[in-house]
Amino acid sequence: MFYRAYACIQVYDTAHIQTIKSLRNSVNDTRFYLIAMPNDTPRSQPRRRDHSTLQLPCGTCSRWFKTPSGRTRHRISAHPVMPVPPQDNHQPPIPQEPQPPNLAQPSRDEGHHVDMDIHEGHHGADYHDINMDEHPRQPSPQADVHTEFVGCGDHLYRNYHTGLSGKPCDINGAFLPPGAPPLLLRIFQTTTGRPFQNQMPAGQIDRLLDLWASTLAKHNDEPPFADHRDLYNVIDSSPFGDVPWQHFTVAYDGERLADEDRPWMDDQYEVWFRDPREVVRNMLANPTYANEIDYRPYREYSTEGDKRQWKDFMSGDWAWDQADEIAKDPSTLGSTFVPVILGSDKTTVSVGTATQEHAKEPSFRRFRRQLFHSSLSKILDPLKPGMSTPEVTRFGDGHYRRVIYRLGPYIADYEEQVLLACILILFYMCVANRDNLDEDALPRTREYTEALIEEALSDDLWDDFGIVAQLVPFMNDFPRADIFQMISPDILHQLVKGAFKDHLVMWVEKYLRLMHRKRKAQKIMDDIDRRIAAVASFSGLQRFPQGRGFKQWTGDDSKALMKVYLPAIEGHVPQDVMRTFRALLDFCYLVRRNIITEDTLLEIDDALSRFHRYREIFKATGVVLHFSLPRQHSLTHYVRNIRLFAAPNGLCSSITENKHIEAVKEPWRRSSRYNALGQILLTNQRLDKLAAARVNFTLKARNDEWVRARPAVGSTVLLWTRDIARPKGIATEKRFLCRRGESWTGLWSG
Repeated sequence: MFYRAYACIQVYDTAHIQTIKSLRNSVNDTRFYLIAMPNDTPRSQPRRRDHSTLQLPCGTCSRWFKTPSGRTRHRISAHPVMPVPPQDNHQPPIPQEPQPPNLAQPSRDEGHHVDMDIHEGHHGADYHDINMDEHPRQPSPQADVHTEFVGCGDHLYRNYHTGLSGKPCDINGAFLPPGAPPLLLRIFQTTTGRPFQNQMPAGQIDRLLDLWASTLAKHNDEPPFADHRDLYNVIDSSPFGDVPWQHFTVAYDGERLADEDRPWMDDQYEVWFRDPREVVRNMLANPTYANEIDYRPYREYSTEGDKRQWKDFMSGDWAWDQADEIAKDPSTLGSTFVPVILGSDKTTVSVGTATQEHAKEPSFRRFRRQLFHSSLSKILDPLKPGMSTPEVTRFGDGHYRRVIYRLGPYIADYEEQVLLACILILFYMCVANRDNLDEDALPRTREYTEALIEEALSDDLWDDFGIVAQLVPFMNDFPRADIFQMISPDILHQLVKGAFKDHLVMWVEKYLRLMHRKRKAQKIMDDIDRRIAAVASFSGLQRFPQGRGFKQWTGDDSKALMKVYLPAIEGHVPQDVMRTFRALLDFCYLVRRNIITEDTLLEIDDALSRFHRYREIFKATGVVLHFSLPRQHSLTHYVRNIRLFAAPNGLCSSITENKHIEAVKEPWRRSSRYNALGQILLTNQRLDKLAAARVNFTLKARNDEWVRARPAVGSTVLLWTRDIARPKGIATEKRFLCRRGESWTGLWSG
């Protein structure tokens, strides 16, 4: 006979919580679960506060005081009035008349923060103790800013957006009161990556199971799986991480000439995808990311000089500006802004004969480009309703929130950036002429491009502006999505592989061959290789035993070469070449920082100016004829992009490159190469299911069925045990007596 024990207790203070924990730890063979219930649950008696000599609340933190003078000294030392940060909307602050303080009793579990909203301006001292005529209050920022200190001490503060503030709500979208605990935290069917490093083919799985069976034979036992098919069936039947693959078919429906016979026009093309809305919801619900999500846009400043700094994506101006636009709709206030950051990388695993024959035909190339845009528009279509109307979504911290989606930056290398923007090679995302990319030019915009398409001739668009007028970008189907603004900076391809390896390193070799005879130039190149190979082993340095002369360069190889190449060429090239490398390396390492400040932006501008000045030596010596190179020109846009999207490290294509290897290249190598697409998709699905099951098993082992929620003061806590055998001598009803005389009734039932 098995029984369950139930208990319910009102929590009044932190000491009460300790009583609950000690009771739980004192009961043997019994597992208690704490479920923090909302504070507004009806109670039989009003909540009372314990007697205390501390009767005066601080009003900013959770401290209480005996006398007004003690509270005043505390406020002056612990909560000084912050200097007014620069206005984010570049408008002068509006002075506000002092408002009488709100004398309502604050919550005792209020967090430490400084609210600089115009409705709350008294944080330095009590109004009863200060003559407002002698101590004028500093003007407060406008009402769309909420300020809090972050990090250790009071060195950094953030201005949070108050329109899209990420307020928790219930499952119906009704906002919860501040400090309300989350609802019951269930196990989420999400993934946190793929920890399974050892993957083996079916034959090796069968062999391993045979060896396992031989070790269990003496125990009259057998392995959990019969063979590899049984293992695959178990994985496929797992309910975790199951966002099914879908597909649609695309075919050419454009104009055809009477005598035109093109096999690709009659073919059908399958596009496979997963519902992006479900993928995003799974990511938001992942408890692993609960403490890694910024729920509202912010701008971060240092208290020393009120200098701004950029770190994570939500600290950039783009997220703030989007929140401003979204918040104009009153129905979105309090919602959570969720930008969907996209990325892609092309890998050709096989090319059909018909594709090879027509690859250079303009009509086929246009069709292939439009196929890419039309497919993306179709795939992302499930997100469109959530871009105008908030929808309720569960997050990893257990709270529901109303979310509003927007398409965010797109991570891609230069070739794919050209494809996305529907422009030609050698043009860039600004209106600079391709023959002089270094001239000052404004960025392209969607409105500017559409106006050109309406007014200019097709040939002029092609020759003068690099616009492919026949293509329609996929972002035109979504609100406030401008592809020219949303191309993210790409450190890997623009700086590391582009400006450094493909440009400067190759220019040095070309310079040596121009300045010296063939034998002398080769001798110098061999000496450079010898210096590179002679680099001593040291933490953080990669060794190149063959020098720089190997065929397949990876991004990591190029980053490692950047650390040792400058001393390797010293003495073989002029000083201006050395200065050019130094300026570019300074630029690279500055933009690769995780936190970029206003001072860092000035250093980036200085490094770029030095790079442009010293690189002229390559033109003077005839190594290059001009510097109209899109990847070098992209350096001039980095400061603007950092202000928009924050530190470029978070949007580098090395992220998508690594995922592409895991999701495409490795499954391709493990496939039979015949109808490989289906095998690649199945491999990805099984790996996702295994990763999601691993998360589920970890959480379930930790708390068996429910994630334990932390009880808060003033909440009601429900405790119950798992099925256990009733101990001998225990009564049908057992009462646990606790502090303040409340009774916990344990009802044991079969």
